[in-house]
Amino acid sequence: MAKMTTSEDAVNRHKDELSTLSNYNQETYNGSNGEESNGVTLTELLRPTLKNGDEKFTFSKEPTFEEVRRLQAEFTDERDWNQFHQPRNLLLAMVGEVGEVAELFQWRGEVAEGLPDWTDSEREQLGQELSDVLIYLVELAEKCHVDLPQAVLRKMALNRLKYPANKVQGSAKKYTEYKD
Repeated sequence: MAKMTTSEDAVNRHKDELSTLSNYNQETYNGSNGEESNGVTLTELLRPTLKNGDEKFTFSKEPTFEEVRRLQAEFTDERDWNQFHQPRNLLLAMVGEVGEVAELFQWRGEVAEGLPDWTDSEREQLGQELSDVLIYLVELAEKCHVDLPQAVLRKMALNRLKYPANKVQGSAKKYTEYKD
């Protein structure tokens, strides 16, 4: 009988992957431009790609919100930072990180989906800043005892009621502006 994969197994797998990635980054890449001999950068290797232009972008299946929460809780516990990670502080830290995301977009005008004009370094920086926002959001939800995945599902159901597709198709108006 096959062993079922648990969340703990997935967390450990991600730890192993991060360790391998760290070693790979340190040992394999050389040269001032961060390229291997075949000319592929680490960022290019890690960037999600679409199989063809018709498919929508999707996230990887792992880690889950719960795995992210556990990893961050472990990180915080190991450093005795819970004394600082209270809801207000987490919220303010998250707002600061949102500001850092905004800074990456500042003065660029409209930015096309997929960020085709961005460099690998800019994409990597964006990924790091968005990760900071998500980490703080998940930790804030944990400290406030909000089951974030379930809250998201409830909010999406509420949005479907507020914004019925047959009424709002192609419009950006607020739900209070629609007439029956």
